Amino acid sequence: MGKGRVKHVFPGGNTSIGFYSYYHHVIASDATRIFVLKGGPGVGKSTFMRKIGDAMLARGFDVEHHHCSSDNNSLDGLVVPAVGVALLDGTTPHIVDPVTPGAVDEIIHLGDYWDEAKLRANKEQILATHRRLGRRFAIAYSHLAEAKVIRNEMESYVTESMNFTRVNKLTAELIQDVLAQAPGRYHVDPKARHLFYSAISPNGVVHYIGSLLQDVKQMYLIKGRPGSGRSTLVEAVARAAHARGLDTEVFHCAFEPHRVDLVVIPAVGAAVLKDVEEIGFQPGSVPGLRVSVYNLDVHLNREALARYRAELASAQERFTAALNRAISHIAKAKQTHDHLESFYIPAMNFAAVEARRKEILERILGYAGHRYIEIPPFGGNPMYSDV
Repeated sequence: MGKGRVKHVFPGGNTSIGFYSYYHHVIASDATRIFVLKGGPGVGKSTFMRKIGDAMLARGFDVEHHHCSSDNNSLDGLVVPAVGVALLDGTTPHIVDPVTPGAVDEIIHLGDYWDEAKLRANKEQILATHRRLGRRFAIAYSHLAEAKVIRNEMESYVTESMNFTRVNKLTAELIQDVLAQAPGRYHVDPKARHLFYSAISPNGVVHYIGSLLQDVKQMYLIKGRPGSGRSTLVEAVARAAHARGLDTEVFHCAFEPHRVDLVVIPAVGAAVLKDVEEIGFQPGSVPGLRVSVYNLDVHLNREALARYRAELASAQERFTAALNRAISHIAKAKQTHDHLESFYIPAMNFAAVEARRKEILERILGYAGHRYIEIPPFGGNPMYSDV
């Protein structure tokens, strides 16, 4: 069995309306098992998930890494789709609690493995750091909200200058092209999964688009200025596919979480992506991907827009400044969070956490129909057998 593949997504994000979560789309509520990890920062939740993911990958299972938008190198969730198993960080700001305890969900409390006395000795510093962390995010979100007001201004100039009758015609033609080879499937309810493919993170605007296109053969890239109708077009394709009974993977804008930036339609091996300047995705980075480009700016009255040249330039400058200020404060929040972790890490019994991880991995492999024996840490032959 070869090594599995990894898909990278974000279940939540730092957005212009604050922290926004699509955690209820990480895995279906009737999953085989959902493990909810509880405990403070630095107790090993992300490492716990990553190691289980690595073990499943080594055994040929595809996995999904659900990254933290406030630290994109850390995991907020892990999913093994073929087994129907998920592990989720159930702590703030994405509070997750069992919905069907015992039958599907259960809590793994890594706080069982810390030294309470060591944490109580640092109580005042921990409380002060928590307050500082909340303040950092509050400031970041205020700058993102400011950026949204400026973006609305930018879009208003473009929207006023657009010929949306032609855009609507293009949308209808594109839907027909994307779904031409897909017969309607009306015997089952289609699934629409909603997540983020990018994040406004301490490292700037980051994305994992390439990992979402591993089975996509045809991409439709929608170009145009903000306000030209790109998100509306992508969402229209997603709705049309859903109405035809096709499952869709819908990925939302990290800045405006109710807008759609990308839809993947597995049944037809196609994706429709809104081209976003801040993302900077290069379709040529995905081997074998055919790309068709549609530029909505061809339906723009440039003479009408030219009247707002100075206003647009000013708004763009102010938008970039506000976004950069927000990113700066998210980066400072990350530093504050790292400081908070420094109180918890020395208080943890990581040997006990590791023993619990092995126990959970054995259970997951049991759900998958395998008997677990540890794989050598630096490669070697996988040591497991079918039951």
